[in-house]
Amino acid sequence: MEPLCHDRAINSCMTRTLFASPLLQSALKSPLLSFNSRLYTVTAEKSFLFKIGCKIRTSQDNKRRHIPKTIVIPDKAPSVSEDGDGDKGIDTKLQKSNGVPYLGFLKKGSKRVLAGLSNLPLALGEMFTIAGLMALGTVIDQGEAPAYYFKKYPEDNPVFGLFTWRWVLTLGFDHMYSSPIFLGMLALLAASLMACTYTTQIPLVRVARRWSFLHSADAIRKQEFADSLPKASVQDLGVILMGAGYEVFLKGSSLYAFKGLASRFAPIGVHLAMLLIMGGATLSAAGSFRGSVTVPQGLNFVVGDVLGPTGFLSTPTEDFNTEVHVNQFYMDYYDTGEVSQFHTDLSLFNLDGKEVMRKIISVNDPLRYGGITIYQTDWSISALQVVKDGEGPFNLAVAPLQLSGDKKLFGTFLPFGDPNSSDVKGISMLARDLQSVVLYDQEGNFAGIRRPSSKLPIEIDGVKIVIEDAIGSTGLDLKTDPGVPIVYAGFGALMLTTCISFLSHSQVWALQDGTAVMVGGKSNRAKVEFSNEMDRLLNNVPEIISFSDSAQSLVSQNETIDSTFPE
Repeated sequence: MEPLCHDRAINSCMTRTLFASPLLQSALKSPLLSFNSRLYTVTAEKSFLFKIGCKIRTSQDNKRRHIPKTIVIPDKAPSVSEDGDGDKGIDTKLQKSNGVPYLGFLKKGSKRVLAGLSNLPLALGEMFTIAGLMALGTVIDQGEAPAYYFKKYPEDNPVFGLFTWRWVLTLGFDHMYSSPIFLGMLALLAASLMACTYTTQIPLVRVARRWSFLHSADAIRKQEFADSLPKASVQDLGVILMGAGYEVFLKGSSLYAFKGLASRFAPIGVHLAMLLIMGGATLSAAGSFRGSVTVPQGLNFVVGDVLGPTGFLSTPTEDFNTEVHVNQFYMDYYDTGEVSQFHTDLSLFNLDGKEVMRKIISVNDPLRYGGITIYQTDWSISALQVVKDGEGPFNLAVAPLQLSGDKKLFGTFLPFGDPNSSDVKGISMLARDLQSVVLYDQEGNFAGIRRPSSKLPIEIDGVKIVIEDAIGSTGLDLKTDPGVPIVYAGFGALMLTTCISFLSHSQVWALQDGTAVMVGGKSNRAKVEFSNEMDRLLNNVPEIISFSDSAQSLVSQNETIDSTFPE
């Protein structure tokens, strides 16, 4: 049997098909065999590799058997012993794939899921939905008791004819930022960002990092910028590009250079920064503690008694056992008498009763300890210390009086006679801050004004009254927010990567074509600036002058000199 391909004809034989063999042509004519062939690899070796699946049907057995075979076409015909061992060439790869019939289906399904999640319109819709939920969370008061929503969103008068308290409480809009809908949208947006990073951004970076040489002058001319240097060297061009900050690679007569690769990584950084922000926001919404308390001057409270969990990730710490003591509360005033600022002197004690921290806080100047932040948010008056006819002092509880606007007014009552009588009379006292107290007699007539701690007595209906002090109460907000550092880090990374993304990624190709150099390039941003930069760089490439050109130039110069200075 003659070989299919001789050494001297190997190049021509490589273009022939497998079925040019007489042996295989005769096999194809057999009615018992049906072939399905596919060419996998063609190399410069002297043998070819083909995979052929054979389906054999016999008259005695109606069952079908798939017998994949591997046939190697060598330079010479196989021997009879080799020809008879075809059953041993079963393709193990096909056996493995037959053993896992759903593997291909899972791969296709995962690709479709990733393609759907990385869809830009879907991601934009998720972002707009999250923005709408956040806007709705600012309109609907958060964290109120159910009775508040019963009153504000009644069923008999729904907002927009549809929205009632059932929507608020059922969908969790009373705690919007930890509701399942809001957290679910965040998770869906995070999945879209990760899918986009995996399917789009990472492949773009891999492509950008490759050394992509162009070996055709036509391919270079098709670039956004194209020019030619008639007498230049591609090596000299490479030196000029390196001086301009390009990474330059040479391969024979071809050149490839790029700069600004960091801009290709910037979208990945933007996605990671957004994931950090959303992760930190989720941890803040579902893993924080919050609480408010109003404490009179001189009293204590325990941090853990005030703080309440906001979500399923909230976990208390040992610092919740810290005791807070209000040493003093005082206020600053404008010249007009209005309150300008209020301060609270706080001391923190551990379980052993040891003071671990002390600080005077005010609005926009909180106290931070062990992940717990205490804010100064409000104030009130809890009691007036009064001396009556030299007796006391008595602490008269003060109640806030409801006024329109943001003005505050507090009042108390000093009874005369039997307090259990049905007709009790006494002195009324009103205060709008800690500076002064207005007093009225039993008939409700104005009696006078006294400043607390002035020690000046006032006599009303035969009773001498001294206002010793006005005891203020501080309004404090406490919270723990473990997601704040993550959110801050995410926003910092977002600003940095956004700035990096505006950098240009420029690519330059060049090809030495005889004495000429073809140059082409492109940039994803600042295309006009890139074209101007390339013109400037190409002007700096030195021109190569051959010996014949130099001699011709010298002869022409001599002729000019002779004509100028004749003998």
